[in-house]
Amino acid sequence: MMTSKQPTSESQPMLEARRRFLQFAGVSGGAVAAAAVSPVAMAALPELVTQPSPDSMPPLVPSTGRDYNPVLTINGWTLPWRMREGVKEFHLVAEPVVREMAPGFKAHLWGYNGQSPGPTIEVVEGDRVRIYVTNRLPEHTSVHWHGQRLPNGMDGVTGLNQKAIPPGKTFVYEFVARRPGTFMYHPHADEMTQMAMGMMGSWVTHPREKHPLIEPVDRDFCFLLNSYDIEPGAYTPKIMTMLNFNLWSWNSRLFPGIDSFNVRKGDRVRMRIGNLTMTNHPIHVHGHEFEVSGTDGGPTPKAGRWPEVTTDIAVGQMRQIEFIADELGDWAMHCHKSHHTMNAMGHDVPTMIGVDHQGLTRQIQELLPEYMVMGERGMADMTEMAMPIPENTAPMMTGEGPFGSVEMGGMFSVLKVRDNQPPGDYSNPGWYEHPPGTVASEYTGAMAEPHRDAGKKTSSAMPLEQAADIEVQIRKPRSHQHGG
Repeated sequence: MMTSKQPTSESQPMLEARRRFLQFAGVSGGAVAAAAVSPVAMAALPELVTQPSPDSMPPLVPSTGRDYNPVLTINGWTLPWRMREGVKEFHLVAEPVVREMAPGFKAHLWGYNGQSPGPTIEVVEGDRVRIYVTNRLPEHTSVHWHGQRLPNGMDGVTGLNQKAIPPGKTFVYEFVARRPGTFMYHPHADEMTQMAMGMMGSWVTHPREKHPLIEPVDRDFCFLLNSYDIEPGAYTPKIMTMLNFNLWSWNSRLFPGIDSFNVRKGDRVRMRIGNLTMTNHPIHVHGHEFEVSGTDGGPTPKAGRWPEVTTDIAVGQMRQIEFIADELGDWAMHCHKSHHTMNAMGHDVPTMIGVDHQGLTRQIQELLPEYMVMGERGMADMTEMAMPIPENTAPMMTGEGPFGSVEMGGMFSVLKVRDNQPPGDYSNPGWYEHPPGTVASEYTGAMAEPHRDAGKKTSSAMPLEQAADIEVQIRKPRSHQHGG
């Protein structure tokens, strides 16, 4: 199991947060830490840290405050803090961001500290937490701490519990993290716009002491489910969309841009998943059974757990799933709504399966040389065609595996279980090397003809010839009034 460093004095200066972040940022080579306020103001505000890289940053091991086993945020990071007079202080900045949703495709979103979703906030049960929220958006905002028990005036609902945070202003939230679990944060101001633009983040409260319903784990992952409507070739989401989204993402990333979940065989694995889309998502893990060990309401009682391979996560819900990674290989993990595992351009495409329009295609290509048939033999054709698409557009289905195209997009990733993955190492081990004789392959032997009853002209599965025309008569129901 990965272990953490021993905590240091709570009087550690705030520059310790910068040092720790630069250390963990250097592992991936993509992070930037930047002071956004003057040295005078720094005496009051925790340092502002931003993260432009879309990669999964290594877990942030605590060096101040209570010790705990940190989480890894898929294609995200954990927000550093400072300890000040016994209070754990964070600095969140709501601002416009540019998010790389997949290689070659970027979106203009709103988020926190340079990313959408914002950084994960990790605390320990019983911590007094102080969060400074600076608003750099073009409109007012607030932050709701979803699932937390806190004073009513800290709940973050604009107009009900607090005044809105005007552009350019900083508000302070302070409360005690009273119970362990998996939570999230998001605005409760102009939600239709701000959440549709990507404003959200994960929150994890670790147990202070050994908990009867919370087992220690070797790997702890977290991510949020989100969706966007961005027209091909565009950069900005359409905020008025209610149902017809065309991009389904995990932490605002699309397959093949979603990092894999890399674990060691025998690890106990926890995945913390939150849903801030407009529909439910049945999350399915291949090769393993898991239990739902907790929700944003708290740990699940042992009597309420049972083996699953798919769990449905409704809108506004958090789910913790746990399992032992005891099967080697590269295992798919995805939303089981098939339209949620493809990207833009997949909607409004007519079904052309079985339609032979080869001759027509040649005629059209004389006028439009780049014209291509879509879906004549199924949608897998899309991964084989070099069809031109608008600039800054994610292909509908993509991703190369060791055996060819994976033909997926959207909410899809891979659980990689290896014998030799070192404890605490979250790096990608590459593709799985299958032992000889364990990969499905072409059968080259003789094939027997299917058995059919010689006295009939149809099999039980499908007619062998066109059935004769049948006259159908429709009789209008008689009225039952007055006994008629």
